[in-house]
Parts: sequence; structure tokens; C-alpha cells
Amino acid sequence: MKVAGIVIELPKTWQWANCSEVIDVRDGTHETPKYVSEGYPLVTSKNLKPDGIDFSTISYISEKDHLEISKRSRVDRNDILFAMIGTIGNPVLVDIDTEFSIKNVALFKFANSPIDPRYFRYLLKTRIIERQLDFEERGGTQKFVSLKVLRNMKIPYPPLEEQRRIAAILDKADGVRRKRKEAIRLTEELLKSTFLEMFGDPVTNPKGWEIKKLEEVTTKITDGVHSRPNYTEQGVPFISVKDITTGELKFDDCKFISEEDHKKYKKRCNPDMGDILYTKVGATYGRPALVNVKSEFSLYVSVCLIKPQRDLIFPEFLKEALATPALKSQADRSIKGIGVPDLHLNMIKDFIVPVPPIYKQKEFLEIASKIQFSKESLTSCSQESENLFNSLLQRAFRGEL
Repeated sequence: MKVAGIVIELPKTWQWANCSEVIDVRDGTHETPKYVSEGYPLVTSKNLKPDGIDFSTISYISEKDHLEISKRSRVDRNDILFAMIGTIGNPVLVDIDTEFSIKNVALFKFANSPIDPRYFRYLLKTRIIERQLDFEERGGTQKFVSLKVLRNMKIPYPPLEEQRRIAAILDKADGVRRKRKEAIRLTEELLKSTFLEMFGDPVTNPKGWEIKKLEEVTTKITDGVHSRPNYTEQGVPFISVKDITTGELKFDDCKFISEEDHKKYKKRCNPDMGDILYTKVGATYGRPALVNVKSEFSLYVSVCLIKPQRDLIFPEFLKEALATPALKSQADRSIKGIGVPDLHLNMIKDFIVPVPPIYKQKEFLEIASKIQFSKESLTSCSQESENLFNSLLQRAFRGEL
């Protein structure tokens, strides 16, 4: 069978079908109902996460609008939701009985279907589906996939019992992967709780540490280039907000600029190992990351560069202080901008931070280094489980499990 330009060979017991031939494929409303303070949740593409539906940022609609949307796209347990706009995908198996409506989300229903929902959810994560959607994807900055494309997807499937066997194997591998990710998250929480236990809330300062403005314990606070540069396929990494929002500086998805442009930008902003980067523009403002590499890179205006006075404050300590809810609340109170949040440099310079004695900060660093070592070990194990899961996923839908 040739699908999206590639030939896929499957065992003889497997079949191919257009998705709509074996699954009821619908979508939610394309209109935006009036939001209310209390009512029925309206799930959109942004609420679909790898671990399920995120109701923490949900909007609500009236019962009348919910009932009207449900005529077309009522969501039931064991249905699958699939984001159609923006970040395409993130398939979620509905495992709750809470009533909600959907907007710009595909809905796959399996009543009287020869397809097992758990099997299909994993299938939606494979290159077999991704290649078809990449081929048909539309849109400029806002990507979308149409209901027609989803209905016409070619899907492979074996007998029902084999589907369930494949899903059970992938469930176990996925469970290992999730547990290791959770272990990493708990390690990160341990670092945060250790900081608060040793130093207390940076704003209320219950332990009576010396308090200073951020600019008083730094040698430089600036931001990156204010004009968008000409990007190159290779060259010097150009870091923006998306490259540090996880709390770590990452280069795997960054853009690049020429060496010539980088030399110009260094006059304003020259990050060094041990400096702190801080997101200052956009929805993910107020997140710090430590520069832990010696390689050179440039910054966009959306990122603030903070150079600590290391005889007063250790970079690792300051990074954790900036990550606390107390410091984030200072950022929340300082935010400006209509539509796009923006932290001005003068506001960041005025942030209040505790400055415990260096020996106390050093105690924290010794504990933090042990926690970081554990995190790195867990991250390595997590990557192994991720690789194993992805290998099993691709083999499963070639009929090789």
C-alpha cells in the first residue's frame, strides 16, 4: 500500500480503510460561543495535552450553547479528541464522564467500530498518520487540518484481538515512560522545596536575610536584539523565549544567525556561562534558566540577560530565587502591554531578592548539585524509555510486535 508517497507492507491479516469507513469522525463547533463564569467546559486544541485534557485554563459556556454543540458533537467516554488547529495532534482518549463541549477539535467515536480506541490513539502518533497530515496540512502561521482530510486518512488495522494486544504492550511501555517523567518532575519539585525550606519566601523573608534590588546584586541586566535578524540555516544559535521556557537553555529547536550579526549583537548582550536568562515577553514571561554552556549564542529582545555579582550571590541560588512563586508574583504585578505581556528592564531591575550569606548559599549549592546529578540520571533513563516506546510504536504498526 502506498501512503503519502511511501510504500508500507503489512501482514496479510491486516486491512486498510479510509478512517470514515470504520470510525465515526466528527468535529466540534467552529464558532466561539459567549463565555460565562460558570457552566460547561469548552475544550479547544490548547487544552489537549500529552497526559490528557487540561481543565486548568478552561473557558465555560452556557447550558443552551452546550446542548446545541452536543447535537453535532457529543463527547462520550472512550471517544478520542484530536487537535485540528495550531499544534496538530495530541490525541486524547476520554476517560471521564464530565460533560463538556469541543471547539476546533476532531472527535472520533467507536460505537459498532472494528477499531479499538486505545489502538487508534497510538496509531495517531505514528509516522503513517503524521506523513498523511503533513501532506495535507494547510495554513500559514496558524496550521490546521480539515475534517475531510481526517475522514480520508488511510488507516491500517489487524483483527480486534490483535489491536488490543498491541495497545496493551504500548500501554506498558507508555506507563514506564510516564513514571520516569514524573520522577524527573518530583526531583525538580524537591529542589524548589529545598530552597524554600532553607531560605523561606523571598518576599515575606521570614528568616530575616538581607534584602536588595536585583540590580544591586548584578553587574548587568539587559535584553537581546530589538530587531528580527536574518536567519541562516547554520551559524550562531539565536535564543528566544521558547528555548528557555522549560527552565533549561536548549538549542535543539533554535534558529541561527550569521557570525557577522552575532558580533554586532555582542556589544549589547554577551551571555557567559553562569549568567541567567529570563523570559520577559509573552505568555511564558517570568521564567529563569541558567547558562550552563561555554558556547556562544545571541538573544532576542524577548529574553533578559542577568549577570550576577558572584561575590554577593551565586548564579544557581539566584536562578532558583527567580523561579519561586514569590518572585513570579513580582513579575505579575509589573507586567505591561496590551495583548502581549511585556516586562520592562527597569521593572526587572527593581525586583526584590533575598541575599543570604555566601556560606549559606554554598550549602544550598552542594545539595542542589546532588539533586541535579539525580535528575541527570533520571533524564538519561527517561530518554531510554522514550526511545524504546518510539521503537515499539513504529514496529507495532508495521505488524512486527
